[in-house]
Amino acid sequence: MQFLGFPLRNNLFVAPMAGVTDRPFRQLCKKMGAGLAVSEMVTSNSLLYGSLKTRRRADHAGEVAPATVQIAGACPEMMATAARHNVDRGAQIIDINMGCPAKKICNVMAGSALLRDESLVGKILEAVVRAVPETPVTLKIRTGWDTANRNALRILHIAEQSGIRALAVHGRTRACAYTGHAEYETIRAVKAVARIPVVANGDIDSPEKARAVLDRTGADALMIGRAAQGRPWLFREIEHFLVTGTRLPPPRVAEIHQVLLAHLEDLYLFYGVDTGLRIARKHISWYTKGLVGSATFRHMMNQLPAIDLQRQAVNDFFSTLAERDDSLHYVATAAEAADPTDGNNEELAA
Repeated sequence: MQFLGFPLRNNLFVAPMAGVTDRPFRQLCKKMGAGLAVSEMVTSNSLLYGSLKTRRRADHAGEVAPATVQIAGACPEMMATAARHNVDRGAQIIDINMGCPAKKICNVMAGSALLRDESLVGKILEAVVRAVPETPVTLKIRTGWDTANRNALRILHIAEQSGIRALAVHGRTRACAYTGHAEYETIRAVKAVARIPVVANGDIDSPEKARAVLDRTGADALMIGRAAQGRPWLFREIEHFLVTGTRLPPPRVAEIHQVLLAHLEDLYLFYGVDTGLRIARKHISWYTKGLVGSATFRHMMNQLPAIDLQRQAVNDFFSTLAERDDSLHYVATAAEAADPTDGNNEELAA
């Protein structure tokens, strides 16, 4: 697939998620079948450019191209500066966040709050496109502010007039946050008149759902977020299904174990042992959700103070599963699968 001049493996994109889509996660998802992955949201506040958190979020060293950085803010001049700053440091695509529903973002009139001010939307888009004329700029939005004010079609027209090269649409309004179900009719309406690629996002959690959303919307690509947490192999499963119409078998416990261990080592190396230990907890929770005995394991694991203890706990848990039956897939009870002690995050951009 060609996307904005870049050859991609397929049309399956990793949604930007704050606290999740760091470089280790993006690299893993690309390895397991994603065609493109967008960074965590990066601030447009120049005072924070030098912060460790901001530098990590835009770190694409060694990553499969294209390096895609998402920026957020409400000031056209600051957003333009942020775009130039990130392009100078290797960003090959700039994505603008107008989809985040989080209160701390909307309270400063950024993210999806911008959908209420279409004039400001246009100013921001034009400023960013002018600032990086050689770099494709894309936009991520929701369908509108609330169900009575779905203005995705008007935002599309503003985006096209401003020079935006692709539009991703999450099938919920800002008011919906992540409640209820994504609706795809608005995305379908946007795609029907769009002159730029449209990416559908929201509740895509299985190969069958991916096929259904593509058929319903006619979208050029799919963006997958929360469903890939602890399930990076979802991308290869969807890719296989879209090509063949058949399902791959789910990963065996032994493979989950190996993928998790490699992910943990990447996290420790990327963040350092202290921060890596803390970041790893939520990923371990996601990977083990749905496996026999995982609720008790997660509670214990979250108390461990060192990475060697964390590694050993993971190995012990999976060794116990392997002794029971090496052919096990996901076999937990419904209660374990819904365990509230799971790690969680705020999916800011998707």
